[in-house]
Amino acid sequence: MALPKPGRVMLGMSGGVDSSVAAWLLQEQGWQVQAVFMQNWHSDGDSSCTASADLSFARAVCDQLAIPLRTVDFSEAYWKHVFRYFLESYARGYTPNPDVLCNNEIKFKAFLDYANEQGVPYIATGHYVTRSYQVDSPILLYRGMDTTKDQSYFLHGLNQRQLSSSLFPLGEMHKSQVRALAKRIGLPNHDKRDSTGICFIEPKQFNAFLKHYLLAKPGEIKTTDGKVIGQHRGLIFHTIGQRKGLGIGGQRNIKQGAWYVVGKDTATQSLIVGQADDPALYSSSLRCSQLHWISGELPAKQALACTAKIRYRQTDQPCTIELKKDGDTYCVYFEKPMWAVTPGQFVVFYDKQVCLGGGMICTGHEEGASPL
Repeated sequence: MALPKPGRVMLGMSGGVDSSVAAWLLQEQGWQVQAVFMQNWHSDGDSSCTASADLSFARAVCDQLAIPLRTVDFSEAYWKHVFRYFLESYARGYTPNPDVLCNNEIKFKAFLDYANEQGVPYIATGHYVTRSYQVDSPILLYRGMDTTKDQSYFLHGLNQRQLSSSLFPLGEMHKSQVRALAKRIGLPNHDKRDSTGICFIEPKQFNAFLKHYLLAKPGEIKTTDGKVIGQHRGLIFHTIGQRKGLGIGGQRNIKQGAWYVVGKDTATQSLIVGQADDPALYSSSLRCSQLHWISGELPAKQALACTAKIRYRQTDQPCTIELKKDGDTYCVYFEKPMWAVTPGQFVVFYDKQVCLGGGMICTGHEEGASPL
């Protein structure tokens, strides 16, 4: 796969080690690198937000590499296209994945548009994926070489224009190599801890954050056969497969064992739970909506055999996608039952190393409905 001839490129600089090493690699390849620190969220003095520290690292790295850095405010677009989706999804009973929407709408749309407006044809990021460069053929998105860091799951919603204008310098590297290189060339963030969780919420404050924006409606916790065994503080605080924090251990006259969330009844505000051997925790099929194919074309076959994952880091599972539409949804059938299929998350499809695309899981709720 031949890379395009080096020219001008605008890098999304987060202040982390991945984007920093990506910047250095692009320079080594002869690219004229500019950097942008994306301001996607205003913290209003929230001490848990790391944006200020991240910007300091970004400046230090860009100063060292002699790369011009500018801060661009994408917070309005983020609120409209990502955060509103995040809130409405939780209110509907879904468990959303805002990282996917952030990539689709901000990092590879608003940012790409901004770069093009500045006369820069390419953008680059520190994602662990690679892409093809064939002429007159659809661009393919490949998994990153480091299987523990591969981020194709989060980029499955990209289209051909976005991919054709994007560079991924880290796709053929392992994370350990990236950190070793950062240390060798003396980058100040070579040992900086990777960010985790949703970018605008400190993990330990997640429930408080949701409560600030959404009305938490308490209700009953019921078993799959309808027995009430407790009370919950709000469906928004729970997700399918959750075990901790339910407060229903030690039930009398009930088989002892861990309890898991298996569903949400938004009509009655009931949280449905089952134990590890409960069939309700497993699904042999699911429905998904908003199906996106990276190639831009529907597969020729009516039923496509491939592999899929329903959450990041999950091992691929063999499946068949039924391409005959039922309203605006598609059926996915798995060879083995899947544990804790979660509406609002994404099912992503693969053909070996190639990421084909994916869709939003809507099984268990108003099938086919979009949270937007």
